[in-house]
Amino acid sequence: MEPAAVTASASADGGAFLEFIDYAISVVTSSGGDGSESPGAGPAPARPPWGWTVAQVLKSCRAYSSGVTAVILLSDLFQSWTEQRKSLTAKTKVEVTSLLNTRSKRRRLPRTVTIDSIHEKNFLSPKSVLEAVVIDVFVLPGTNIYMLTLGDMWSTSTIDLYLHRRYYNYIGQHCILKKGREVVLTGCCLRTAVVEGSGHARILPTEYMVILLDEEQDEDAMLLAAQFCTYSFSSMMEEKSRNDVVYSFYARIEKIETLEPFGCTERKQIVLVDNDDEKIKFILWGEQVSLANLFSVGSMLALDSPYISNFAHNNHEEPQELCLEYGSATQVYLVPIAQHEEQVFLTPTQVRSQGPRLSCVPVDNMASQVTLPRDLHGAVDFSKYPFRAYVSDLHGKMVGVSLFGTVRSVCKVSTSGTTFYLEIEDATGVVLTKLIFTGHWSLGRVGVGHMVYISGLTCSLNKINILEVSWSEKEPGSLFVNLSLLPALLNSTCLHNISLLSDLPHSANRTHICRVRLDHIDCDSLKLSLFHNLCGYVVDELPDGLQCSLCKVACQNGCTPGFQLHLTIADDSEKVFAWCVGQTAVEFLQISPDEYMELPEDEQAMYLFTLQNESFTVAIANTSKQVDGYAENAEALPVWEIARAQRCE
Repeated sequence: MEPAAVTASASADGGAFLEFIDYAISVVTSSGGDGSESPGAGPAPARPPWGWTVAQVLKSCRAYSSGVTAVILLSDLFQSWTEQRKSLTAKTKVEVTSLLNTRSKRRRLPRTVTIDSIHEKNFLSPKSVLEAVVIDVFVLPGTNIYMLTLGDMWSTSTIDLYLHRRYYNYIGQHCILKKGREVVLTGCCLRTAVVEGSGHARILPTEYMVILLDEEQDEDAMLLAAQFCTYSFSSMMEEKSRNDVVYSFYARIEKIETLEPFGCTERKQIVLVDNDDEKIKFILWGEQVSLANLFSVGSMLALDSPYISNFAHNNHEEPQELCLEYGSATQVYLVPIAQHEEQVFLTPTQVRSQGPRLSCVPVDNMASQVTLPRDLHGAVDFSKYPFRAYVSDLHGKMVGVSLFGTVRSVCKVSTSGTTFYLEIEDATGVVLTKLIFTGHWSLGRVGVGHMVYISGLTCSLNKINILEVSWSEKEPGSLFVNLSLLPALLNSTCLHNISLLSDLPHSANRTHICRVRLDHIDCDSLKLSLFHNLCGYVVDELPDGLQCSLCKVACQNGCTPGFQLHLTIADDSEKVFAWCVGQTAVEFLQISPDEYMELPEDEQAMYLFTLQNESFTVAIANTSKQVDGYAENAEALPVWEIARAQRCE
């Protein structure tokens, strides 16, 4: 397919919705600064990531289910993007920048908040993470209380921290906590200016602070070599009088896992691997579990004076294997894993689909490549990718990928388990995606022909170099939205163009929004069935009980009666035979299944006759699957499904 053809058909698969996304990106980009930063080069590129923009627009659509305007969407989008870009648009403190400008890039932790946001909201959650650099160390006048003045690379302001006494030795004797030292901390509470009367807010002492070290710095390298290279995990396990020895260990974080609570106490384990490939578990209890928010897999952990204990998996087991715990004398240092980057060249499709070009941007300055980070396994992270990715762009070692397309099939792998397969098609091809759920199916009703957005995809090559695409519900950044069922889509004129029914055959690969009238409906076109509450699919009656036709699970108590409806709709251009189920059918019939079944047969027919010529706005999708050029199951269902309907007043 030629690039021009790809661009034209690619814009057609999402219609006005994708056109609005491109328009919104161009507006926010032109309003957000001079655009001098190259896309992907910093923590927030000058051009908003395409997937992030789609997710923000869909978030607004969910918040305003009755419909949104372009002004509302652009306002919400600009506000969110401004928050993202404060570090670039604000006048960052020169002192903090000079202290950090030689440091390696590292990935920002998930729960991180900025010092500016703390001052703006006058609030700091104990679960939040603060990534900071020490600007100053001083003693509070008239006391022996140490204070740290902290700054961060995203803020223009600083904040003072009352230092917890367990860290006092690291100021005087060891001189580790000093100006320029990076720290991460959590479990913090804010002492506001109103309470204290000091004129500004301060952070109360916290036990959960980790000092960051840099192996490239001579001072830190000497500390690690002198204090943390004496003992290995195997030497501790062999030592019978281990409780009389003060151990220090240096190991890589392999896993961070949540454990089953011990009684009512939360637990987390950090699996550590030392240089001899020996493993041991570092167990956090109760409030200590917040420490895990400061760690990242692949980073190196230096543990000074950990408490040595015996580990039990649950309440019923006797403790057996040795483990480490965060004791009263334990000190923790962290050598964060550096964030590596890779240059990604745009395909012709992406270059041509960068949206409306601003008049102030010359053609030769349009982006041809972007810089994206790589994860621990060398996969390129596309979560901040500034342009739309297509099926044809997918290859091995990609994570955080977003796709927009049409569902071609959906099925479960087996009767047991929580894995499904979903085929997604866009203008460049079809990809089979493996969906992995933590429990049951949680995406609501998803049918063939529905228009969907999915983010958080992982792409890899198997042993025979076949591309495998997967999506895990529990992974950060995972999102799935079925636009065909989105209520706001029907009421938001900025996100759709009204189609005539005669247009449907000419653009069958997307969801159309049409204004129609109910032309014909009768009792023979209506059937009452049971539907699975989780996925909206029909429940089959089998000899051994009820089973969902999609999930393949027994659902005696998890189903609801609903309509299966065949009907004819019309506008001034055409008549179309279509079908619908569930809540959409109720919208057409304006009566519940129970109320309808209570009517005598002659009244049922009369009631249906009175509905004819009622006007509706509908979202209509092509549900045929083509097999060797012929529609599969053509006799079972009409080609067109009305996925969503709303009566016109």
